[in-house]
Amino acid sequence: MARLRCSDYGFECDFVSEGEVEAVIKEFGKHTDEEHGIEYSEEALMQFILRQKY
Repeated sequence: MARLRCSDYGFECDFVSEGEVEAVIKEFGKHTDEEHGIEYSEEALMQFILRQKY
């Protein structure tokens, strides 16, 4: 299970993507590209997930 939140990466945004890693990467990447104009690579998003502290 993975979770990415826009607010954790400097955006004033309540968007949260939570679920299986692949789905979170796709959903969060699509959101940041369409809503914030920032395109993250799948590798960068995987690093975000791996570096999280729970």
